[in-house]
Amino acid sequence: MSLKDKYQSALDFAKEVGAEMENFHEEDGHIVFNGTVATPYLRNAIWDKLKTINGLKKDDAAPAEVKANIKVSDDSVYHKHTVVAGETLGKIAKHYFDDASKYVAIFEANKDILKNPDLIVVGQVLSIPNP
Repeated sequence: MSLKDKYQSALDFAKEVGAEMENFHEEDGHIVFNGTVATPYLRNAIWDKLKTINGLKKDDAAPAEVKANIKVSDDSVYHKHTVVAGETLGKIAKHYFDDASKYVAIFEANKDILKNPDLIVVGQVLSIPNP
């Protein structure tokens, strides 16, 4: 299997999350994976995908065969999250930060649209602050 075939699912994922890919090719025994995404969260999600292809965990170093440069077009926030039914700020914080108690940071970052941390509305777009 070629490296390009091996990492095709990461490319597909990157495109699904809106990455603008500059290049994706094999070069000197490496896969070159360069592009731009909207937020740091999406950059991290692509890196996590690249790692899991090799059976690595999120906190592991990048695979040696990967040469990637994933740029972020807006690093003023970690991500923009659209609220769906059944979510709470705690659940959202758990998803992005692995810590439900960080809901306070999300509330503080969105005081312009939120008046009460217990009252979020489906369809609201929340700024997820940088960790």
